[in-house]
Order: sequence, then C-alpha cells, then structure tokens
Amino acid sequence: MQNFKIVAITGSLRQDSLNRQLAIEAGKALKGQADFELLDYSDVPLFNQDIEYPAPQAVKRIRALVKTAAGLWFFSPEYNHYFPGVLKNLIDWLSRPVSDTEPQVLDGKPAAISGISLGMSGAGLAQDHLVTLLSFLNMKVMNKPRLTIPNAMQQTDASGRLALSTGAPLLEKQAQDFLQFVKQNAQA
Repeated sequence: MQNFKIVAITGSLRQDSLNRQLAIEAGKALKGQADFELLDYSDVPLFNQDIEYPAPQAVKRIRALVKTAAGLWFFSPEYNHYFPGVLKNLIDWLSRPVSDTEPQVLDGKPAAISGISLGMSGAGLAQDHLVTLLSFLNMKVMNKPRLTIPNAMQQTDASGRLALSTGAPLLEKQAQDFLQFVKQNAQA
C-alpha cells in the first residue's frame, strides 16, 4: 500500500499549544510511512444553520482535506473535564451533510486520540467524551492504545517546549498501531 494521508486535528487553536507540539511529534513518529498534515481550522466560524448552505469557504476547505484523509488523529487538551469548544464546533461542521446528495465526511473514517494536559487525568476524561461523539458519528475509533499524558509540565523543557520523556515510547507505539489500524479500516 502506498502512502496515505493522516490529518491531525488539535483541540487547541494556540500556535504553541502542547497538543499541537504533540501532534508534530506524532508526525515524526510515523517515520514517513504516511503523509501527515496538521489541520489549521482557526478560520472556521461558529456553526450556524443560517450559513450552513452553501458552507463558508473555510468549511469547504476543511471538508475537502478530511475527504482526502485515510485517518484522523485527534490531539486534545482537557478543559473542565471535556474537550474544548473549538473542537466541538469543528466536529459539528464536519458532521453535517455536505449537500442533499453528499453525506458528512467523517462517516467510517479511522480515528486515533491523544492528549496532554496539566492535570492528572492526562486528558482522559475529555477523550472519553470525544470517543462517545466520534462513535456516534460512525467513525472507526482506535480505542487501544489511546495516549494520555498527565502533568504536562513534567514533559517540557525549561522554556516550556514539549520534551517527551516517558511519553515518547507511548507515542511511538500509538503511531505504529494507528498506521496498522488505518490500513485495516481505510475506506475503499
């Protein structure tokens, strides 16, 4: 099988968020075995049925990219025991039918979930909520392994940049497992 595309979606829009940095590390862990693209969705408006058809250009761009992906890899922090609202908004847009004749773009897509957070749960509670939503949308969620990295500041250097220590081998394992999961579950 030739290279396929994995699109990374972060739950934080902050340019230097730890989850964005984790996504970049995940791309490296794939070791060129898949094309990897980090999704920028900072221009996606709040979902509003008044502007749903035709969809805003930013939404059309995101949908087109998601359609080309063999798998989606979510990287999200945990805000108040949940994943961030910006990620929910993006998923709301992606979960809507493209048109009367074209279904939503998430159906059947393989998905992996990772997260790093300041607290002790490692974003585990947010991931549970995300799994519930993605499963409802008929995505194929790789439940094992899911990567949860707690106490984020113990995985950073003196400047606050991500410097995975104990999390590095876990990310490597998840990357390799997700490659296999995508190969087994990619849509024809």
